[in-house]
Amino acid sequence: MRITRVYTKTGDAGETSLVDGSRVKKNDLRVTAYGDVDELNSLLGVARVGLLDEQLDPALGKIQNELFIVGADLASPLTIQVPRVDESHVAEMEQLIDALMDELEPLREFILPGGAQFGATLHLARCVARRAERCIVALMAESEINIHSLTYLNRLSDLLFVMARVANRRAGVTEQSANFSSRGK
Repeated sequence: MRITRVYTKTGDAGETSLVDGSRVKKNDLRVTAYGDVDELNSLLGVARVGLLDEQLDPALGKIQNELFIVGADLASPLTIQVPRVDESHVAEMEQLIDALMDELEPLREFILPGGAQFGATLHLARCVARRAERCIVALMAESEINIHSLTYLNRLSDLLFVMARVANRRAGVTEQSANFSSRGK
């Protein structure tokens, strides 16, 4: 498929087309879900700007490509044949999480999101992944979807948390513990 025009004018009245050609409102849960996934993908692109980490950058590039699959999956009723994420995508992320965890000290308390620029951006991306996950759960109440999309985003948020911690560690930034006292510091 080749995109020859960016604008089509077909969405000017607040509707858009799904992969099967059906028209829905732009605030439809399905559209919101793949919009959240698109936002996450863009945020990962921001995170990767200037990234020189030979392990994390290629992993994030792969994830960005997979998020296009998740978006197409969410934009397609299950009766339409499109590429879809499956348990193998989730298993690959779990392997990466396990490998990265070997580099980290176990957590004993909650930590504040932040740190170095890359780490802080990954913490923000984790939050966007969680929002997309919540939207997919709501979508599941009204539409049948590929359950692996939900599992994928759940595991991705875990991976992004671990990547943020690793990125901060590699940047020499010490994690800050959350302070639950009423006075704070």
